Amino acid sequence: MNGAATLPARTATDGVMGTVASVQVIGDIDPALFRTAVEGCFADLHRADRVFSPFRADSDLRRLARGELSPADADPWMDEVAAGCGRAEEETGGLFRAQRQGGFDPTGYVKGWAAENAARTRLAPLLRESGVTAVGLNVGGDMQLFTAPGADWTWNVGIVDPRDRARLLATVSVRDGAVATSGGAERGAHIVDPRTGVPARGVLSATVVGDGLTRADVWATAVVAAGPDGLGWLDRIGPGSGLLLDDGGRVRRWLDGVPVDVTGVTWA
Repeated sequence: MNGAATLPARTATDGVMGTVASVQVIGDIDPALFRTAVEGCFADLHRADRVFSPFRADSDLRRLARGELSPADADPWMDEVAAGCGRAEEETGGLFRAQRQGGFDPTGYVKGWAAENAARTRLAPLLRESGVTAVGLNVGGDMQLFTAPGADWTWNVGIVDPRDRARLLATVSVRDGAVATSGGAERGAHIVDPRTGVPARGVLSATVVGDGLTRADVWATAVVAAGPDGLGWLDRIGPGSGLLLDDGGRVRRWLDGVPVDVTGVTWA
């Protein structure tokens, strides 16, 4: 994530949720204030991992599944995420579902939700500081970005071609919003089509641009699950833009729920 290269920037990274999280603050900021915001941001992400990770034996999610933890004693985020997953399933018409092997599995929801929550809570308030122009959080390539009102700044985000990671499929310009990409290029066919219960195939990558990362990430996953044939979900996806690349090399793009020409494939 980047914009004009003339302003000072501070960056911090941390390994969390099986990937790398990166905070970037554009402009002048007190080092102590930056450190406090970053520590809070990363602490929130680590809390989400402790609560929801399906890979940690000590997570609330795994302990609930084993009957070692009662719902009343679980982290309150559990109820919040469960409710959010229910809304996401309804909104996507069942293309997103937080279930796997008969149990609750919010993996496809949590990263986007946790990143958006941390960014809005810990980073966005930094824009009240007079020297801060923009702030952003990148978690495994999914981004929540903010720009101070009236600031001459735009985040320019490259969408990598999964067939050739040295090449960009597109560039998206964002002032305030989120960019999420899902697909099997790096992790294989890990997204399950909830309609069939088998790994989704046919879409190499799907990128969704919207106001918040929670929703953008859900829909990026849902587009992959839907497959490349048919865009019946477009009437549900609402405001924002996006792009999908199928395994035949065909690119489809939409804006506010309407298919558009991909010529140039650069959008704001």
